[in-house]
Amino acid sequence: MSKLLVNSLTRTFSDGGVIAFENLTLEVRENESLCIVGPSGCGKTTLLRCMGGLLDPSEGQVLLDGTAVRQPSPSVAMVFQHFGLFPWKTVYNNVAYGLKLRGVPRGEWSTRVRPYVELVGLRGFESAYPYQLSGGMQQRAGLARALAVDPDVLLMDEPFGSLDAQTREVLQEELLGILDRARKTMVFVTHSIDEAILLGDRIVVMSARPGRVREIIEVGFPRPRDVEAVRSTERYDELRTHIWNELRPEAAAAVA
Repeated sequence: MSKLLVNSLTRTFSDGGVIAFENLTLEVRENESLCIVGPSGCGKTTLLRCMGGLLDPSEGQVLLDGTAVRQPSPSVAMVFQHFGLFPWKTVYNNVAYGLKLRGVPRGEWSTRVRPYVELVGLRGFESAYPYQLSGGMQQRAGLARALAVDPDVLLMDEPFGSLDAQTREVLQEELLGILDRARKTMVFVTHSIDEAILLGDRIVVMSARPGRVREIIEVGFPRPRDVEAVRSTERYDELRTHIWNELRPEAAAAVA
């Protein structure tokens, strides 16, 4: 059953005549984790913003539960790479910000905020400000803010891309646990093939700009998912080699 349907989508930026992606069609299933990989500039982030109603497509449409997306939906939340926290707000108030925008009475914030602060491992830091947190903790706060509004769909734009390798691995495992417990649909954009294999039920491999769907791959690992067990399989090595062989020529051309 489709949760999100991208139907013949094209996005052109008129100021430079740049076509970010062209004639994209793909389906995101209910409760699925769909990862998108592709060379830099292929339109991954632009596609995510169209899915979230933050950008209008030039052609085609995005359907959420069968209804055309024309503006941001309360059932969709986005998590960005650069945290997006307000430096003058505490962790608690940053996490509650989405509830404020949705008109949730202040008296209900605590019951909505605290479970997700605990879920992402920030219990005890509710009164801390972003400058007092590590990068990983700031990203946890951003994830808690997205989850607190109880969205059906999480759109993740390279949320772990700026983190150190160890923190990234910890948050990958925690995100897998959150998805299993909360049963969300997720679209996750990443440059990391490893991350796509670990987090995705399917992987969309995109071509260079103008971005097109080159291939959609069934990952084949069941959930709940043990990260180390996945990495030790032949299937993991096969997937990584296959996806890299698809991306390598365009990645090499981009730096030539």
